Amino acid sequence: MTRILLIILLCLGGDELRANPDLETIRNRFVAELMAPTLDESSVRKILSEQQADGTWPDINYQDVSRTGFEHGTHLSRMVELSRAYKKEGNTYYDSKVVKTAIYKALDYWLANDFICDNWWWNQIGTPDRMVQTFLIFDDELSATQKEKARPIITRANINAWGARPGGDRIKIAGIQGRYALFLRDSEMLDEAVGVIIEEIKTSEGRGLQVDMSFHHRHDRVNNTLSYGKGYADAFADWAVKLKGTKYRIPEKRLALLIDYYLDGICQMMPYGKYPDPGAKNRSVSRKGTLGSYDTDTPEKLSSVTDYRSDELENIIAVRKGATSPARAANRFFWHSEYFSHQRPDFFTSARMYSRRNHSMEEPYNSEGLKNHHLGEGSNFISRTGTEYQDIFPVLDWHKIPGTTVIQNDRLPDPDEIQKKGLSDFVGGVSNGTYGAAAFDFISPYDPLQAKKAWFMFDREFVCLGAGITARGSAPVVTTLNQCHLRGDVVVHNAEGTLSLPRGTHDLKRVEWVLHDSIAYFLQAPATVQVSNETATGSWWGISHQSTTSREALQMPVFKLWVDHGSRPGNESYAYTVLPAVDEKTAADYQRDPQVEILSNTPDLQAVRHQGLQLIQAVFYKSGTLSLGDKLQVRMDGPGMIMLQLAGGKINEISVADPSRKFRTMRFDISAPVITDHPKVRTDRNTSKGKTTFTIELPQDGYAGQSVTFGVQ
Repeated sequence: MTRILLIILLCLGGDELRANPDLETIRNRFVAELMAPTLDESSVRKILSEQQADGTWPDINYQDVSRTGFEHGTHLSRMVELSRAYKKEGNTYYDSKVVKTAIYKALDYWLANDFICDNWWWNQIGTPDRMVQTFLIFDDELSATQKEKARPIITRANINAWGARPGGDRIKIAGIQGRYALFLRDSEMLDEAVGVIIEEIKTSEGRGLQVDMSFHHRHDRVNNTLSYGKGYADAFADWAVKLKGTKYRIPEKRLALLIDYYLDGICQMMPYGKYPDPGAKNRSVSRKGTLGSYDTDTPEKLSSVTDYRSDELENIIAVRKGATSPARAANRFFWHSEYFSHQRPDFFTSARMYSRRNHSMEEPYNSEGLKNHHLGEGSNFISRTGTEYQDIFPVLDWHKIPGTTVIQNDRLPDPDEIQKKGLSDFVGGVSNGTYGAAAFDFISPYDPLQAKKAWFMFDREFVCLGAGITARGSAPVVTTLNQCHLRGDVVVHNAEGTLSLPRGTHDLKRVEWVLHDSIAYFLQAPATVQVSNETATGSWWGISHQSTTSREALQMPVFKLWVDHGSRPGNESYAYTVLPAVDEKTAADYQRDPQVEILSNTPDLQAVRHQGLQLIQAVFYKSGTLSLGDKLQVRMDGPGMIMLQLAGGKINEISVADPSRKFRTMRFDISAPVITDHPKVRTDRNTSKGKTTFTIELPQDGYAGQSVTFGVQ
């Protein structure tokens, strides 16, 4: 009976088309996109020559359906490629009976076996997606029997499926259902799928898009903006283009939200909006090529359907194509994901943190990312080109992630210990959109180790402070300034002069600054540092146990720079300034005239003043007073972060934030008679004492942790 109903439905396709011409328009757009890429005839030739009589290929393990295996996706991809060859005019295999027979054999073999993977993703997304691609291309060349047998396989992707949870996978599953509806010419099914897609473009307090423009795929609140969150944006942009000009078109408000997310979320976690920041990645760092440049497909699609923020989208497109140089200057703290980014035209840096509100890192699902234990513990990656860390992860020293303070144990904990919830509430950032600072009251979930870590961001440089570093155990504790590809000489300056280091590992005394690959690292005071500029070894298999992962031994020249705090440190500290985009002469000049002054670096207060910018940034871990000279003081009544912008020696803008997210108001005094008209700020001026008391209503609920910025006079 089911077969008869299916045949009747297909026969009614002409009536459906007449009733809903938009459906065929949308369908034709999807097919055109599938057919657009150039066909590699040599690849098709190889696929045909190696296919066996039963429709299989000898290089695929059809028995392994485990989470780390399931090479069956290659079988499905070859079906798609053969379908393109058969339908694409102007190539050798167009309308070829040999190709048609090969497609039938491959499809019938799959339909007869209906392979189920231990990883649900293949069953509800991967397999249906590739199957629908083949069906849309091959279309009326399929038999009624093939269509009937494929239905239960394809319809595992449906909006009521287990995997169609709010967030990144729901929109993908709805998209597969929508494309299957196009194949069937089923308006009712298409209506349902498009409705789900449109509804998914919203902010959420759970899975999905957050109000700070970051993305959470799961309830662990791990930052997934550049993985599932990118797929979410890509899928929506794809449907926005396909539905343009039809009755199904995406509402403008939904498009605007998606573009805000793309520009203020995704692109803010990427050097120049082009390369993904390793600090915003998870287990995908164990996949070769994961840090390659993003293409222009999604921003081009978004700019084609609306004029909203089109200039910014066009700039991203131009930067990715190499048609223009980056010019963006932005600073952003994502309070839901506890990730902090800072972009300038010639460098990008970030800080990744976590608290009791969040987990540190994605679990090593499917045996990927097996050494990511410390990647979320204050990692501070620095990019000039965006390629400094590409594919370095097989040889990485995972105890020395850039920016982290870690006990150098002999081995990492087991992979099932990677995801940890934070042990501190005081984790956050203050930002006015251009400048900002981040603070991390770090308590290690693995070792008896704690430290107060902070980052202060400016135009040319940024400052990294650590205080209260305390640990137990015999293994030394180190803070890593950087670990990246070794490119060129490593130049070190100390009291004796400047020298280029030979290859090797070096223990250097009274170092004032180190320069490598156009990035200079200035120590607050002459200090002992360790430098390694030699070849490191490893393999992709060391960090990922997928069945297709290479076990080949790799060697790469690597630069490492770190400070050793020794074993059992008690209240140790570090302080250094990073100055990107410089040469040896510029570094020497900067040393003679540094623009930043470290005002305090204690477990209670970390603060920095930038002389040229007249900018002061401070982290109060408890109530206290910061003296700024010229009788100017700031006294905080409790913990919090503050940033003061001065002009002509007078304060003209203040930004504050509550990293703990515990308070409804923040109260502090400034020894200056100033006022503001900000509706969330109350000022009480005491002219006799020459001070002003500020009481700020802090953002609450989903906005707790967001900065408040206001002008004063």
